[in-house]
Amino acid sequence: MPTYPNLKASKDAGATAPVLELQAEKQPARAKAFTITAAESRVLTLVTRAKTNKEIALALSISPSTVKRHMEKILAKLGLRNRVEAAIYGLIINGCPDGSSSGCVLRKLQSGTD
Repeated sequence: MPTYPNLKASKDAGATAPVLELQAEKQPARAKAFTITAAESRVLTLVTRAKTNKEIALALSISPSTVKRHMEKILAKLGLRNRVEAAIYGLIINGCPDGSSSGCVLRKLQSGTD
């Protein structure tokens, strides 16, 4: 599973949702790199697939409290505010989940079709 580049969540003056902005190329060389662990990446992948903490725990053979802790770390490391932002970030970075149909909303948005 991939690790994710540095991210900064910022709020555009007139926007209601934060604008995700990749910061990797803007970070000074001495800045601390914020990457998520392999375990956090697996959790993020399942969050992107709209799984609950309990479903993620069962899929990864970990406890729901461990899933919750991984989510807390993901949000903090990536500068995200909630699970929805994390799911959107995962979709932006990885695209639609494997095996999704051509009806993937993200693909439609990227291609500009309705």
